[in-house]
Amino acid sequence: MSNETSQSIKLPRVAITYCTQCKWMLRAAYFGQELLSTFGTSIGEIALIPATGGIFTVYLTYQPPTSNTSDQVETKEVLLWDRKAEGGFPETKVLKQRVRNHIEPDKNLGHSDTPSSKVKANTTLEGDVVVKPDDSEVAANAAVVQKDSEGCKDCP
Repeated sequence: MSNETSQSIKLPRVAITYCTQCKWMLRAAYFGQELLSTFGTSIGEIALIPATGGIFTVYLTYQPPTSNTSDQVETKEVLLWDRKAEGGFPETKVLKQRVRNHIEPDKNLGHSDTPSSKVKANTTLEGDVVVKPDDSEVAANAAVVQKDSEGCKDCP
């Protein structure tokens, strides 16, 4: 029996890769469930991909709306979240906003459209401009982020 399948991938596709050594499967499944609950059939599929090494990434593969009428369909893959680069795990509302911005830009997410508590804690709004903290403020928050971004003892 072959491991290959003749079925095509259904777009948009969200692929959540998580570290099994860190036991992040439930977290990955939770994010998948939240995205499916919010977007329903607007999402073609959610993939949970086991890995090792402290990884937790979320990729979106989708077809952006185009005015091009050619027969060729453009598919894009975008990294929505990387735990190591972002310094921790996403808030659910942030992940929903990032998915929405690519697949349904006009969709109202209700309470999930308010700024996240991390944004509120780390930025201030002046009119429509987001003012980010200076380096001393970032350094003061580094200990909190460091704790969340460390891998488990089994991961390199």
